[in-house]
Amino acid sequence: MKSTEGRLGRVFVIRLEDGDVVPDCIERFAEDNGVTVGHVILVGGIGDGEVVVGPRRSEERPPEPMLLPIDGAHEAAGVGVLAPGEDGRPMLHIHAALGRSGTNTTGCLRPGVGTWLVAEAILYEILETTVARVMDSESGFQLLEPGVSPGIDVRNRTAEGPK
Repeated sequence: MKSTEGRLGRVFVIRLEDGDVVPDCIERFAEDNGVTVGHVILVGGIGDGEVVVGPRRSEERPPEPMLLPIDGAHEAAGVGVLAPGEDGRPMLHIHAALGRSGTNTTGCLRPGVGTWLVAEAILYEILETTVARVMDSESGFQLLEPGVSPGIDVRNRTAEGPK
């Protein structure tokens, strides 16, 4: 386990409108408002796009994602972590449960989903922390690295910090 500490900053209440694409619109909002690290809670409607519903084969590295299209309006509840990518721009990793007519789908919204009618998000800014999403060659994912600033080469780090 890796961790870092921060403190709460501003809290934003956001209404997403019909057609707004998650995570893009939240990342853009964060960038426009100077938020680099945060926590997001999302509720509302999702109408289209794709979600990652798991790796095709659990043992394969890097994993091939299974994508499931979202067709039609779904109720959604999601939670995510906003952290800067290696380029310093905010990047949202968000998972959500989507339901329609007694059927549920849960997955990662990273490929992008469109808001159906309306969704509501709360963005909690986290200050005084150092964290970045860094590309991991084995998994092929941009993994959260607590204690690392964007642009730092984590291959040159030890448990005590940079070499």
